[in-house]
Amino acid sequence: MAGKMKRSEASSSSRSSNSNHHRAESVVVDYGKNKSTCGYCRSKARTSISHGLWAHSVTINDYQDLLDRGWRRSGCFLYKPEMERTCCPAYTIRLKAGDFVHSKEQLRVSRRMQRFLDGALECKQPVEPNASKDTHGQNHLGVSISAPKNSGEKDGEEKILNYLSDQVDKAVHSCLDSGEFRAIQCPKASVKKVLQAKRKLLAAGSEDLLYSSNIAFQLAAAMRQCVTDKKEAHQGRELGHIAEENGSSPKLIAEKLESSLNQLGNTSGLSVRACNGHLNFYSVTKPASSDGSAHVVSNFKGTARSESKGSSLKNNSEYTQVKRRRLEIRLKRASFDSEEYALYKRYQMMVHNDTPDHVTEASYKKFLVDTPLIYVPPTNDGTVPPCGFGSFHQQYVIDGKLVAVGVIDILPKCLSSKYLFWDPDFAFLSLGKYSALQEINWVKENQLHCPTLQYYYLGYYIHSCSKMRYKAAYRPSELLCPLRYRWVPFDISKHLLDRNKYAVLSDCTVSQDRDSSSLHASEDVMEIQYDDNDQDSEFMYDEGMIEPEFESSDNEPHLAYENKDAGNVLIGLKESRVRFKQAFGPTERSYLESQLSRYTEVVGEELAGRMVYSID
Repeated sequence: MAGKMKRSEASSSSRSSNSNHHRAESVVVDYGKNKSTCGYCRSKARTSISHGLWAHSVTINDYQDLLDRGWRRSGCFLYKPEMERTCCPAYTIRLKAGDFVHSKEQLRVSRRMQRFLDGALECKQPVEPNASKDTHGQNHLGVSISAPKNSGEKDGEEKILNYLSDQVDKAVHSCLDSGEFRAIQCPKASVKKVLQAKRKLLAAGSEDLLYSSNIAFQLAAAMRQCVTDKKEAHQGRELGHIAEENGSSPKLIAEKLESSLNQLGNTSGLSVRACNGHLNFYSVTKPASSDGSAHVVSNFKGTARSESKGSSLKNNSEYTQVKRRRLEIRLKRASFDSEEYALYKRYQMMVHNDTPDHVTEASYKKFLVDTPLIYVPPTNDGTVPPCGFGSFHQQYVIDGKLVAVGVIDILPKCLSSKYLFWDPDFAFLSLGKYSALQEINWVKENQLHCPTLQYYYLGYYIHSCSKMRYKAAYRPSELLCPLRYRWVPFDISKHLLDRNKYAVLSDCTVSQDRDSSSLHASEDVMEIQYDDNDQDSEFMYDEGMIEPEFESSDNEPHLAYENKDAGNVLIGLKESRVRFKQAFGPTERSYLESQLSRYTEVVGEELAGRMVYSID
């Protein structure tokens, strides 16, 4: 019987199926009902029940329709949970990319990555097996991994700030001596590092803004305090105008200081510009590209000595770098890559505690490289994105180092996220969340090339598994009803799933006049419930449990299926394609009809008549 084919034989058939891909047809072998151990509830018994198909080939349109009936793939193996019987019902979850709204935590993840790329955030201590307790080393990017409070790197930045503060002080006193500023008791200048979140508030086009001083506001306030004339005091409404005429508005003061500091760029590698009263210091070297994906190193070369005690830059002998990192996101068709495999192996062993014999090259290929999807090249006619349709690996590379790989399928309606693995040294960057945000952005950007491409599929959502609930934080999401295959908003589905782990989601009807607050939890509450900051939660990106060991259950009683007419099932007999009702006599039909009826039920009548049911 076809469903009894050995996995090794099926795998071999899958690898040789490329010769048939030009026929652009889906060819599957029915494995029937399967039972396996569950990686979500950690049940030792075989309580995870699903229907399985082995795919020699699948067209992108057929796989899109399978997704919309609750199917997923692990390599070339397609499976769909038997929702009423499995221990952990898994609901397909998706969101419309154009409607996506960031949560506070997701914004924090983006800002954290930007700070890291800007050089304002350092790598945390990597967690290596039997790692040395030495906290003064560097990681493979040359970044300090200990970041102690009194580190040399922090001292270097303090020297920069002290040096700039001293230069501003000198400029202020120069303006006082020349009479440009009214004689006052001069406040001490202070230059501070600008946080990424505040850069746009201080200056437009602020990607290279590093430091800023508000000394002009302090000077203006001090000048106003010197006004003792009673007539001026009673004309408070005109005071701002009088101050501006006297050159004591923050904006004019900052512009005068900018003029006095215009030689600073020659010695420090920084340019000085006045902006709305702020005195801003910019990196002379700008980012390499306008898309924000590439960052360069900008050097600070201190030559003048600070007169502040203990904060001098010693006569050109000390140089402190403000290092900006370069992030590249590369999309490539799924294929074996030794660097990717090395990262995957390290990830599985360190994050999931897998042993080396469980992370073999063969198991990696079977899980994340092999694919039955038939590649469709770009057509430039508005129906296919520039990369084409099919299975891809999206690489995240920082300064030439591979730090994460997202395994995805790109289909006519969606980007379907399958799995993600990342460098454990970079766990502090929440790469699972960050990559999801990038994949959502990819969908939005590529709608220009392919208008039908609108959705982002996050795989399965398991309400009974707390480590899967982070997926609901990508809002507004919707779940697939396991009976009628309709999409139901998550906020509605949640009420049913809180009561029962299996629910017919489309049964839930909501009165139009019901207070929306009873259905939509606030964003803050949703973050608490679903945006788990535990880095281990991110490994449950989809299947998560690698390649489950399936056990055929053909001899066990099945759920009662509707009496689906199997007559239109497309049967594959060697090179022939015939309809079931036309191919067999009464005896053979009786033998296969029950199996084909179950197959028709789980894939749907349309797909049953379109995909080739191989019984070779």
